[in-house]
Amino acid sequence: MTPIAKPAKEMRSEMTPFLRWAGSKRQLLPILTGIIGDDFERYVEPFAGSACVFFRLLPKRALLADLNEELMHMYTQVKHRVDRVIEQLGNWRKSRKCYLELRSLDPESLPPDIRAARFIYLNRCCFNGLYRTNRKGQFNVPYGGDRSGRIPDAEMLHSASRALINAELLAGDFANSLQLVTPGDFVYMDPPFSITSRRMFNEYDASIFDVEQLERLRSVMEELADRRIKFLVSYADSTEANVLRKGFKSRTVRVRRNISGFAATRSSSREILIYN
Repeated sequence: MTPIAKPAKEMRSEMTPFLRWAGSKRQLLPILTGIIGDDFERYVEPFAGSACVFFRLLPKRALLADLNEELMHMYTQVKHRVDRVIEQLGNWRKSRKCYLELRSLDPESLPPDIRAARFIYLNRCCFNGLYRTNRKGQFNVPYGGDRSGRIPDAEMLHSASRALINAELLAGDFANSLQLVTPGDFVYMDPPFSITSRRMFNEYDASIFDVEQLERLRSVMEELADRRIKFLVSYADSTEANVLRKGFKSRTVRVRRNISGFAATRSSSREILIYN
């Protein structure tokens, strides 16, 4: 049986996610981790994204899941084959030409480590940390230029690999991972926004939540509450959020959004934190 690593306190304070992700909760980490606390046996996150809350908490046990198969494949490779992923990333320099060449490749045709490195490269070099695909399932986000930041270095990816040792990784619908939740778990859910009053295409693609999925999420929240399993949901302040939070504790927080990828167009929005 593989021993469970125990992250050091200094690692917890320095660990940051290595992905850029639209809708990331980095600004809200002190509030989110304050609500979550540390009185749980396992941390569960069915909408993993950049997993910034996971990387801040560094729990001794975790279950991370996401509908995005490419994302979860990448995490699996970083967990088990991080040196090979780092080696592949070192072969590519940041440029529009390299970006477009890698974007044009079919990820399923690539060896696992190159496929994972490609995902990280595209994520770090694309516009605004978006993940969007066309109807054929092909990643089609434009190049982000100099504003997209640097490629993660070996130290950052090795730290992520050590953290992921303690995490079970699954690809699939949020309901699938939540079927595995047991008493003693804490569940954090940060689903894609589905706001009927305004368009959210700047941050999310066509896989966005619809009304049916929101109803499923509300049903899951009620089931978790009935089982006395603690959870926290973050969602944009909206009519949909009001439906989700009915009967539960909630608080409203402000967060700055970089709507178009440029500092001059940042705006403030409100999110609702819902918990039991």
